[in-house]
Amino acid sequence: MDVAKRIRELRLLLQEHAHRYYVLDDPLISDGEYDLLFHELVRLEEQHPELITPDSPSQHLGAIPLDKFAQVVHRLPMLSLENAFNTDDLHAFEDRLLRFLNQDIAPVSLSYMAEPKIDGLAVELIYEQGKLLQGSTRGDGSKGEDITAQLKTISSIPHKLQDHATPRLEVRGEVFMDREALTLLNHERLQGGEPLFANPRNAAAGSLRQLDPAITARRPLKFLAYGIADPAQTPCSSQQELLVWMGNLGLPVSELARICPSITDVITRFDELAALRHQLDYEIDGMVVKVDDFELQQRLGNKARAPRWAIACKFPAIQATTRLISVAFQVGRTGAVTPVAILEPVEVGGVTVSRATLHNRDEFERKDLRVGDTVLVQRAGDVIPEVVKAIVEKRDGSEQPVAMPIHCPVCGHALLKVVGEAVTRCVNPHCPAQRLRSLIHFSSKAGLDIDGLGKKSMEQLFNLQLVRDIPDIFVLTHEQLASLEGWGDKSADKVIAAIEAARHPVLGRFLGALGIRFVGEVTAALLEQTFESLGQLMHASLATLLEIEGIGEQAAGSIIDYFSDPDVRVMFDRLQQAGVTPEAGQRSQADLPLSGQVILFTGTLTTLSRTEAKKLVKDHGGQIATTVTHNMTHLVAGEKAESKLKKAKELGKIILTEQEFHEMIHHEPRTTPQQAVVK
Repeated sequence: MDVAKRIRELRLLLQEHAHRYYVLDDPLISDGEYDLLFHELVRLEEQHPELITPDSPSQHLGAIPLDKFAQVVHRLPMLSLENAFNTDDLHAFEDRLLRFLNQDIAPVSLSYMAEPKIDGLAVELIYEQGKLLQGSTRGDGSKGEDITAQLKTISSIPHKLQDHATPRLEVRGEVFMDREALTLLNHERLQGGEPLFANPRNAAAGSLRQLDPAITARRPLKFLAYGIADPAQTPCSSQQELLVWMGNLGLPVSELARICPSITDVITRFDELAALRHQLDYEIDGMVVKVDDFELQQRLGNKARAPRWAIACKFPAIQATTRLISVAFQVGRTGAVTPVAILEPVEVGGVTVSRATLHNRDEFERKDLRVGDTVLVQRAGDVIPEVVKAIVEKRDGSEQPVAMPIHCPVCGHALLKVVGEAVTRCVNPHCPAQRLRSLIHFSSKAGLDIDGLGKKSMEQLFNLQLVRDIPDIFVLTHEQLASLEGWGDKSADKVIAAIEAARHPVLGRFLGALGIRFVGEVTAALLEQTFESLGQLMHASLATLLEIEGIGEQAAGSIIDYFSDPDVRVMFDRLQQAGVTPEAGQRSQADLPLSGQVILFTGTLTTLSRTEAKKLVKDHGGQIATTVTHNMTHLVAGEKAESKLKKAKELGKIILTEQEFHEMIHHEPRTTPQQAVVK
């Protein structure tokens, strides 16, 4: 084997998969497959240290933070952990510790703290004088993304610590999602034709990486603290003491952490957690073992990307083999045609699996799957079944390649795959499958949350032709519903009441419920912040939409196409006749600090994203300008502000720095034009 060539291949593979995992939250392989590739790279580099380079994935962790968030530099790096996969690896871990501590000269007695390894997203919380100041992701270990506003929406994260005397405290922990919550969220995304979260970690990351904290707030996230960046800031001498101390501050910590006096006790605890994992409300994918004594941790120190004094014991992947019987093709609300593997039923981790997603054509072509194959099936993140690979050694020649259909399996319309996109679509807007999925999304929790109109109820109404498009929902009668099989007066009353409550939805939620392509929760929220009514949005030009920070050409073009569709216009006329009137979020403008002010941002902002800044203006009673005009009252100038700043000065407008903008919002004395001019 050409070792240097294999090392280069592994580095490229790991860099690509790390980017998809840490940055895009869209992994292509399971954690187990990634760990095997990484373990192979580490083994080869240990055998050939002359081939190690600083840019190798073995020498750093994570991936660069997304540029849509401000970056936060961690005062002390947030390191990763080396992995142990079996008992031998744990004994080898202890042997390395004893050699490093020179056991032969000065014998030491090691005890360990064993904690569940939660499948979530690592974050850092900074408290000053006991108050939550900032929160960030791990990112590349040295710097992460500033997600303070998003983290503050998580109820288990205290905004103020109890009895806290330390001036500054850097808390590390994990944000995660319960098993039931993730299942419900994925069900809603499936009904809405959105990609599913592959595992709890991706669900947590995807929820925290929302520009609008209101979207994060609607996701049921939780937090557990597991450490302090610098334990010397605390009165504790061990990890065991630290967990108790953090709990007394009001920080949630794991109740499953256990002290283990020996490595044998560590192995026993690992077996206990492996047996317990399926009874927990949340997912754990292993156990973290730490040397308990902080003085010994200090002596052991860190390697390039991981501490010497800790290791992650990974549970074996939950996998099984079965036969691929056929591949079905489902049509989502956006027309996306998703291949689904139909399997011989097999038990995987206590759950019978008979179907597994294949995501798209590229996926099954990459894995070279064929009908009749013996395949390896895995419950990715213990949640979504996936086909890991075909076991080609078991092929006998009777297997048949999987072919993507060229016509929609529901309506027969020709399918389209746009160059550069992975998804194949049915572009017939009248496709029954798309219409049904759109209706299900509209009434689901991700849409207007019309209680009683879930998936089964909507399918029943659609098949009976009582509801064929959105306006039909709002003309349903009690008599129609009460007479249906499985219904009755009580169920009918409940649904009619929910429909009445949905006649005046908030504009942003209504737009998200419509299922306009490229208009998800974030874009819908941006549109609500910009337009005061649905009518105003319907008549907006492409140029106006493109001026909105956060809305690109795809979304803007899709919005224009949607509202230009004659059928859509007819639908809105029918909705209006049925008394459906979306409303902008109502809030009193009186006495708000920016009431009557028209503000334009230019240059590079350092403390806020452009979207956050505009939202602050709207929330505090002001209006947003997109260019320098006579109506504009203030210009907030960031770094490298040029032409707009010059023109605003010529018109005598008030020029503010970012700091002065913050002071203006917080009711501090407004600056005069002379005081505010940026030099």
